[in-house]
Amino acid sequence: MKKLLLTASAALLMFSCQKDDNQTNQEQTKVSAHRGCASHQVLERQLRENPALAGKMSEIERLTSEAIKTGKLVNGKVQIPVVFNVLYRTTAENISLAQLQSQIDVLNKDFNAANSDYNTANNPYSSVRANVGISFVLDQVIRKSTTKTSWGTNDAMKKSAQGGINPTSPTTKLNYWVCTIGGGILGYAQFPGGSSATDGVAIDSKYTGNTGTATYPFNLGRTATHEVGHWMNLRHIWGDATCGSDLVSDTPVHNTANYGVPAVGHRSTCSGTPLEMYMNYMDYTDDRGMYMFSLGQKSRMSAIFASGGSRNSFAQP
Repeated sequence: MKKLLLTASAALLMFSCQKDDNQTNQEQTKVSAHRGCASHQVLERQLRENPALAGKMSEIERLTSEAIKTGKLVNGKVQIPVVFNVLYRTTAENISLAQLQSQIDVLNKDFNAANSDYNTANNPYSSVRANVGISFVLDQVIRKSTTKTSWGTNDAMKKSAQGGINPTSPTTKLNYWVCTIGGGILGYAQFPGGSSATDGVAIDSKYTGNTGTATYPFNLGRTATHEVGHWMNLRHIWGDATCGSDLVSDTPVHNTANYGVPAVGHRSTCSGTPLEMYMNYMDYTDDRGMYMFSLGQKSRMSAIFASGGSRNSFAQP
């Protein structure tokens, strides 16, 4: 198991996203069998735009580490209102209320250990599975027709001046933009520490929920589970580096991301060849291959809602 390591590079990781391997054009609807990521490109943009972000996120890491060590985590159950901002050009992109509600249902199951695959047999990490205990409720749906075929990763969908939708009460509500990002990108999230004007997650309509237009192999709503994990300060399980650290003590070292659904017993090539936690939501497996958070990840997520945490406003009555 890794030791909790506060590295400057990890503290700088501002955004995460999920991306297909295939570099198809933005109009193509074929889905790749693999996920990928453009995190570093987004990180470079964020650092150019706001060099002070590094220090701000380092302080968040310090407070997170302190909260975990002292046990001063949020008490009770946090319920997060979700605002869906739906930007659509076609009828298919203007997904139904039922599909949006199905995403809320998936988040509630995945963050409360109520998902049907939580008790999957032969899980070598069943002893550290976590019931995060955070719930979600659909607060509002805002829809806007657009002529844009794709939005990119520059947060244009979050700005009315650029044709998008401004966030609603971002310090107390999770804003979820449903839009075609383009370039094969499934979705991306903003980590704690960024501007409230762009806070939230953006996810393609085809990877939202588990009904309607939800598209295999990312058709079980786990793209949102992964991205909301980032929004709650979780890193990719391989630490975005070969044998890197995700700043969690009970997850094994991964040499890189996993794709598809790995065979039971898959091991890392890192020192000691540890058994990988490929079923973790913060890996890159297909939706059907991920089904748990760890206890250490739960502590890390809980810390941001604690007193002094960057998302403590969500924990207030």
